[in-house]
Amino acid sequence: MTPSRGNTDAVRGFIIPIGGAVSKRKNPIILEKFVKLCGGDKAVITVIPTATKLEENGEIFTNLFTEMGASDVFSIDIKKRSDCSNENYLSKLMKSTGVFISGGNQLRLSTILGGTPVAKAIRRLNADGVHIAGTSAGAAIMPEHMISGGRSGGTPTPKSVSLSPGLGLTNSVVIDQHFRQRDRLGRLLAAIAYSPFLTGVGIDENTAIFIDPDNTFSVEGSGAVTIVDPSKMNATSASTAGRNDAINITDITLHILASGSNYDLNSHTALVMDSDTDTLE
Repeated sequence: MTPSRGNTDAVRGFIIPIGGAVSKRKNPIILEKFVKLCGGDKAVITVIPTATKLEENGEIFTNLFTEMGASDVFSIDIKKRSDCSNENYLSKLMKSTGVFISGGNQLRLSTILGGTPVAKAIRRLNADGVHIAGTSAGAAIMPEHMISGGRSGGTPTPKSVSLSPGLGLTNSVVIDQHFRQRDRLGRLLAAIAYSPFLTGVGIDENTAIFIDPDNTFSVEGSGAVTIVDPSKMNATSASTAGRNDAINITDITLHILASGSNYDLNSHTALVMDSDTDTLE
């Protein structure tokens, strides 16, 4: 699966994974920036609350985006795969300037949405310039390769991570969320050991990256983003390690990026804010 090409003259929309527990009322800079990108008072936002069985989840974000000034916000109540062929839902979705996928269980998301008209529509919309944001499980499902489960801890083992197909909005990264809060470095390292052509992105809670059409992203929020860059990786024992063995990984690069920092996924280059000059270097 690769990102949909859509209209060849269009500029791809932003891809905005959020690490979970996003601030909704107190200093909600991430969600406000999303609404602004989607058009501000002209924004038309679709909320997809499928990852959770909590009935009120869609309503919470619908009300929130409305309060932030969006013109039209609606939640599509997808609970089973057959709902993804609902013409009314698809019609609403295709009118969006932004799509927001809320949190819960990413395997619930992938098994309900995967391969359906809704998943195909989301990829096409993003390719045609519509911005897609997701928090927690909604962030994990965005790439082609999705971390669907695993164990906490700092040491990578074959049991640290489970991988499944995601939405395929990008094939450059693999994303983990609630990163520092749930001690997930080991499972991100294991994911990279198995798929060293990807860049690992671990996003703390109330923190987001805004991936622009040129594959450069900026960091927003109160936490940090951990980048695992395997572009110069020399060796890994991922193919031979026993289920409980530590995995050898050599010559990888690790970055910790706070709000205001930028990262170029094409050149594997980090630009961080200099506290003395308030400039990127």
